[in-house]
Amino acid sequence: MAAFSAKSKKSGKTYYLHSKEVKLAGDRKQRIYYFAGEEGANSINALPAGYEVFENSRTGLPMLRKKKK
Repeated sequence: MAAFSAKSKKSGKTYYLHSKEVKLAGDRKQRIYYFAGEEGANSINALPAGYEVFENSRTGLPMLRKKKK
């Protein structure tokens, strides 16, 4: 199954969405989402519920943010 992708309007490059669980202070864990230039082991095939993609106007990199209600 193909990973969710977003194409930069600034550079024209395609980026693929990844997800990873990271450890925080103590025993807390948090899931993070990030875009990478290639598909990898942590790539996911759909946007998480409640999130949307936007492009950083300075760098052209796609990023996720929670949808505004």
